[in-house]
Amino acid sequence: MIRLSGLKLPLDHPAEAMPVAICERLGLESQELLGHSVVRRGNDARRRSAIQLVYTLDIEVADEAAVLERFAKDHDVRPTPDTSYKFVAHVPDGWQGKRPVVIGAGPCGLFAGLILAQMGFKPIILDRGKVVRERTKDTWGLWRRAELNPDSNVQFGEGGAGTFSDGKLYCRVKDPRFLGRKVLEEFVAAGAPDDILWEAHPHIGTFRLVSMVEAMRKQIESLGGEYRWQHRVDDLVLERQGDGTQKLRGLVLHDGSVIEADHVVLAVGHSARPTFTMLHGKGVHIEPKPFSIGVRIEHPQSWVDKARYGNCAGHPDLGAAAYSLAHHCANGRTVYSFCMCPGGRVVAATSEEGRVVTNGMSQYSRAEFNANSGLVVGIDPARDFPEGPLAGIELQRHWESLAYVAGGSSYWAPGQTVGDFLARRPSTQLGSVVPSYKPGVTPTDLSLCLPDYVIEAFHEALPAFGRQIARYDDPDAVMTGVETRTSSPIRITRGKDYQSLNVAGLYPAGEGAGYAGGILSAAIDGIKVAEAVAVQMVAA
Repeated sequence: MIRLSGLKLPLDHPAEAMPVAICERLGLESQELLGHSVVRRGNDARRRSAIQLVYTLDIEVADEAAVLERFAKDHDVRPTPDTSYKFVAHVPDGWQGKRPVVIGAGPCGLFAGLILAQMGFKPIILDRGKVVRERTKDTWGLWRRAELNPDSNVQFGEGGAGTFSDGKLYCRVKDPRFLGRKVLEEFVAAGAPDDILWEAHPHIGTFRLVSMVEAMRKQIESLGGEYRWQHRVDDLVLERQGDGTQKLRGLVLHDGSVIEADHVVLAVGHSARPTFTMLHGKGVHIEPKPFSIGVRIEHPQSWVDKARYGNCAGHPDLGAAAYSLAHHCANGRTVYSFCMCPGGRVVAATSEEGRVVTNGMSQYSRAEFNANSGLVVGIDPARDFPEGPLAGIELQRHWESLAYVAGGSSYWAPGQTVGDFLARRPSTQLGSVVPSYKPGVTPTDLSLCLPDYVIEAFHEALPAFGRQIARYDDPDAVMTGVETRTSSPIRITRGKDYQSLNVAGLYPAGEGAGYAGGILSAAIDGIKVAEAVAVQMVAA
C-alpha cells in the first residue's frame, strides 16, 4: 500500500472525483488504481470562497514499486506505515508477582489499566470517585442545584475530567509508534463513531464518552482487572534503600487499610491537590510547572462559523467551526485560546467547596447555540509563584475563592460582557449572548477575581482577536470566570524508566503528573507507563 498525503479536492466534490485526482497526482492510468481508503480528512479554509477538503489516503496500485521509485523524493508519497499496536511484554506462565495498581480512572489510568490487563497483569484500579453513571448524577447536582460532592464531580470519578469535555482526540505529541491510533481503535471498539479514525480533529462528546468508559471497564474486568471505587489513597508505604532513595511497598487508603504494591501507576489528574500535598510531604520529587489562568469566553456559534467559513458556514462536511488564537502582549504575557468547544457549553468544574472553576464541554453533535473557549494567560513559577513546589496550587485556590465570592458565594460564576470589560466598568446585566454556565452567572467585574496582569493582557488581546475573527470582541460576548485548571501546576519528576526520580516503583503519569494535556496525550502516556511497568515486572 502507498500513503498519499495532501490531496486537495473542492468542498462539494463528487465521489468519482477522488480516483481521478489520485491518478492525476500519481501519473496513473485508471486501470492501475486498484483501490483507496481515507486515512485522514481535514479542510483548508484559508480562502473562504474556495474551501477545500484535504485528504490523506492509503492506495493500492498495480505496480507499487514503480510508483514509489518515481516519487522517491516526494514526502507526500511513501509506503503505508504499520500502525498496528505491538505489546512489549506479557505475563510469563506461572507468574506469581504482586498485581500492579493504577491510581485514577481518567484517560491515563484507563489506558494504563487496559494495556496491563491486555498483557495479562490483572491490574487493580483505585479511584476516589464513583462509577460514571453515579458520578454523572453528582455532577448534575452541582450544575442544577449548586450542590458539590468533593469526591465525585467533574474532576473525580470514572473517566476523569475528560468525560465532561468536548472529547477532543488530537494533540501535538510526537507519536512514532502510533500509540494514538491504538487509543482511537480502542475507543471505536468501545462504541465511538468510526470517523474519529480519519477526521483531522476528531471528537466524541460527553454522552458517548460515558458509555465508552463503561465498555472499556467491562473489558478490563473480563481480563482479570479489578476496580475499587471510593478508594482514596492517603499515604504511601515506603522503604528506605541503601543509596538514600526509597522503594514503594504499599498504599494506605482513607479508611486506614493497606494495599501491598511494588508497582503503582499514579494517574490522579491535575486537580488531586491533597494527593500532591501528601506526595510532597513524603519526599517524592515534585517541581512547580507553568500553567495558565483566565476565563471562558462565549459567542454564538453562528458568528464563529461565518467568520471561519463565510458562505460555506453550516456545510455538513465542515461542521461547527473552531479557532485557535494567540497574542503576545506588551506586558510580556501571552494570551491564547484554550480547549475551544464549538457548539458547546461552559460548565462548573470545581472540586473544592467555596471555589468556582469553569471548563468547557460539548456533545458529539456540537449543536448547541454558543461556542466557548478558554481565554487564558500563561504564567510560570519563577515569575508568578516562586514560593515552592505547591505554590501554584495555592495561587489557583486564591483566585477560585475570589471567583466564588464575586459570583455571589453560591457556585454561580462571575461574568462580564466584553463591552463592559473593555470599558473597565462592572456589568450589571448581560446582552444578547446568553451564558451557558450552570447553575448561573452573576454580572460583575472580573477584575475582582483575576490578577492585574491578566486583565491588562486581555485588554490588549481582545481587539487583536477581533481583527482575526469578526465579532470576537463584540460588546455582547460574555466572559465567565475563572479558568484555572488548564493543566497541572506541578510535575512529579520521573526518569527515563518512567519511575519517580527518588521513589522506585512509583510511576507518575498523565496530566496530573505534568506529562500530558488532554484525553489523547494522557491516554498515550498511560500506555507508555503501563509498558514500563510491564517490562519491570517481567524482569523482576
